Amino acid sequence: MDHLKQIRAFVDAATRGSLSAAARAETVTPAVIGRRLDALEARLGVKLLLRTTRRLSLSFEGQAFLEDCQRILNELANAEAAVSLGSIRASGHLKVSAPAGFGRRHVAPQVATFMEDNPHVSVRLDLTDRVVDLLNEGVDCAVRIGEMADSSLASSKLGEMRRVVVASPDYLRRYGAPLEPLELVAHNCLSLDQQRGWALRETPAGEVVQRKVSGTFECNDGAVLHEWALAGKGLAWRSVWEVGDDLRSGRLVSLLDDYAPPPVGIYAVFPQRRHLPLRVRLFMDQLKTTFSDPQYWGLGN
Repeated sequence: MDHLKQIRAFVDAATRGSLSAAARAETVTPAVIGRRLDALEARLGVKLLLRTTRRLSLSFEGQAFLEDCQRILNELANAEAAVSLGSIRASGHLKVSAPAGFGRRHVAPQVATFMEDNPHVSVRLDLTDRVVDLLNEGVDCAVRIGEMADSSLASSKLGEMRRVVVASPDYLRRYGAPLEPLELVAHNCLSLDQQRGWALRETPAGEVVQRKVSGTFECNDGAVLHEWALAGKGLAWRSVWEVGDDLRSGRLVSLLDDYAPPPVGIYAVFPQRRHLPLRVRLFMDQLKTTFSDPQYWGLGN
């Protein structure tokens, strides 16, 4: 406890600029603050603050130590908040970015729930399929799907996402179901404009390959392909985040599951920081709780 008091005295004196101001913040006398600083410097064996009768200034070692001390005190405050039944509340403005379709369907409802639980936070949700520049655009957290490229950003995995071949029961009654990827050539496959192919395993235990497909329907909007599949126009290769409700209800049927590729990750990315604001951490925790649950996606595995 004495060590913590010494660190608080150092941070207060360094940030407030005087022993008197630090003493007022701690409701003690300047002499007490001075003794705590002396004890801290003696224990560490370095001079942290250069004191004159007029001003305080940080030494080189003090500048480096101050940043670490501020981080420690912030982390301590957050740890206390986590067990103090909300005595410290998340507040401030949270800016989140997410892919348009996924964000509309899965992130926006989470924002609404988060704001109900954290009424002192305001949120802006930007839905866009471009890769936003978090630092220059002031974004606290972005949701992205797929493996993360090396970058200066930090990331936290929220869950996993599968892609599946689907068709409507009506289509399957009329044309039957492919039993292996080679049989896709006999089916009308709904293609996304400029799509390289459907990533499927060659055999249930084989490697994933990009398999070219063809059909009479093509569009550059995945939502349209989804609607065409529901209407029985052909097979579609869609993400479970889009078709999960239809699979649960039976409006669509999942095909070639034994040949499905490994799932891809759903990530929250954020600027490299030693200390994330409480509002960002709580929102990311909520997304992880939701998106890491297989039952949420409707397939149960």
